[in-house]
Amino acid sequence: MPLKIASREIDGITVLQLEGRIVLGEESNALRERVKSLLATQKFKIVMDMGGVTYIDSAGLGTLVAAFHSARNQGAVLKLSNLGQKFQEVLQVTKLLTVFEVFDSEAAAIQSFAK
Repeated sequence: MPLKIASREIDGITVLQLEGRIVLGEESNALRERVKSLLATQKFKIVMDMGGVTYIDSAGLGTLVAAFHSARNQGAVLKLSNLGQKFQEVLQVTKLLTVFEVFDSEAAAIQSFAK
C-alpha cells in the first residue's frame, strides 16, 4: 500500500496525516519532498500524525530523522503524534525517542506549540 499524505492546517500548524508504509523508495521520497515543500513555503510548525502508519523500515526512519534535521536547520519545529505501540518501541530501541518530540494525540501536539 503506497503512503498517503493528507495535509491540513490548524491555527497556523500544518498537520500531515500519514497512512500506509514508510519504506525505501517512492514512499520515503514522497514524505521527504512534502516536508521540503512545506519548509520552502515557510510552514515552520509541523505535526506528523503517525496513527495510520502500518510499517516503517530503516530507510523510513532515516527519512524521518532527515526531515527533522532539515526542519530544525531552517528554524522549523516538527513533532510526531499517534505513534502506536510498535512504532513507539522502534523509536525507543533506536534511541530516536530522545530526538523527536512525541505526543499521544494530534491535539496534544498542536497544543504544545502554544507553550
